[in-house]
Amino acid sequence: MPPNRWSDLDRPPLDERALRRALLGEDSLWRSLEVHDELGSTNTELARRAAAGEAGPGAVLIAEGQTAARGRLDRAWSAPPRSGLFFSVLLRPAPPAERWGWVPLLAGVAAAAALARTAGVDTGLKWPNDLLVTVDGAERKAGGILAERVGTDLLVLGIGLNVTLRAEELPVPTAGSLALAGARGTDRDPLLRAVLRAVEDWYGRWTAADGDASAAGLLPAYAAGCVTLGRTVRVELPGGKDLVGEAVAVDGDGRIVIASEHGVQQPVAAGDVVHLRPAAGE
Repeated sequence: MPPNRWSDLDRPPLDERALRRALLGEDSLWRSLEVHDELGSTNTELARRAAAGEAGPGAVLIAEGQTAARGRLDRAWSAPPRSGLFFSVLLRPAPPAERWGWVPLLAGVAAAAALARTAGVDTGLKWPNDLLVTVDGAERKAGGILAERVGTDLLVLGIGLNVTLRAEELPVPTAGSLALAGARGTDRDPLLRAVLRAVEDWYGRWTAADGDASAAGLLPAYAAGCVTLGRTVRVELPGGKDLVGEAVAVDGDGRIVIASEHGVQQPVAAGDVVHLRPAAGE
């Protein structure tokens, strides 16, 4: 008989009942929570439910494994079952829609703070949507964030995070995980609780400030954790165009500001970027 794909004792399943007790409540942002053994993509499924009226704001959808996970620009994301946290939440942001670009950035700030506190892992933010950890002295991508609109007033926010991914399981050499970064704990239940509570906290601050990232303290917090700032980068834009310069700031709209060698500063929105990489020689 072939081994059961869910029988890895080093990767126990999430406890749906305990997560519900800990996270749901009248005063909580989170209103419902489901854990599934397998889904194609939590973002795709939650967006489908939202469009069909089967899910409301505050829904949390978690998958132990995904068969069609994707990141920004529909890039594939793969990981063994129960090796990480793969979940999406449904939000109805109150601030003006032009400020919604801050939602994935605030999720990055929240996740980094939660992981530092709960797992003891210093997590860097690569603009616009990557979570980086240090493995053997090198920066590795351990997580990603994806926000997608549903209709005119809803937003699905997805987070994927490698927790116990082993070296031999890495999909690419530039990937990493909390375990490989020396996390002091890899129990996914407290990690998930910490991330969701931190997202709720930062989302509340941002909402109270009507989406003003500076007034919410979000802009300085993001800038402090963003490893992209201060580096010379190459921004690949649609149509094969490149923009090379130093990433000098994140502006009030969540755009990265690139300063060319001639001192000209150009803000770039996440939706306009195909890739952002270190410039040659960096």
